[in-house]
Amino acid sequence: MSKKDIHPQWYPESKVYCDGQHIMTIGSTKPELHVDIWSGNHPFFTGSQRIIDTEGRVDRFMRKYNLKDVNRIINS
Repeated sequence: MSKKDIHPQWYPESKVYCDGQHIMTIGSTKPELHVDIWSGNHPFFTGSQRIIDTEGRVDRFMRKYNLKDVNRIINS
């Protein structure tokens, strides 16, 4: 026999807020969700992400494996 009343309350119309703005409505165990980041403002999804080469790691990798063109690696 399964136990009764062990599951949290389900809210099918939970509102998600980011920076005080209503973003979307989803199902959740909380009536409201406040998030700092979502796909609409995350750099990866908005296309504003930049690859930062710290201390020449990309150059060192390219020299180590004797590679000339980064695009050749990406498109392989």
